Amino acid sequence: MPSIDDCLTSTCPIQFVVDILGSKWSILILRELWDQDRRTHELLKALPGISSKTLTVRLRSLEEHGLIMRRAYAEVPPRVEYAITGKGKELQPVVTALHQVGQQWLEQDSCACPLTAGMERVQVY
Repeated sequence: MPSIDDCLTSTCPIQFVVDILGSKWSILILRELWDQDRRTHELLKALPGISSKTLTVRLRSLEEHGLIMRRAYAEVPPRVEYAITGKGKELQPVVTALHQVGQQWLEQDSCACPLTAGMERVQVY
């Protein structure tokens, strides 16, 4: 059985995921892409407080890690859309658990979260 020292000297899976998702806005960007593809201006509108520069940096990072994909269309003016990938969708149980714990801590029944729209409620203990 690996020891804690083994985890510290090799890549810790938890640290790997936290490094990708731990940046402010990353999980919220994924949340916005959960139910539909979005253009940059739509993401800026859906995420009040994020700057264009920060959004671009986060989108590039999520794309680099294979969690989202970018589609550019040869149109005038140019159109770019972002979509969540299958790899990004693998985060659904984790993000759903965060949503459910947040609901419990806030003592609120529901919110308009694209991630949980149409999903059955699951009790988190």
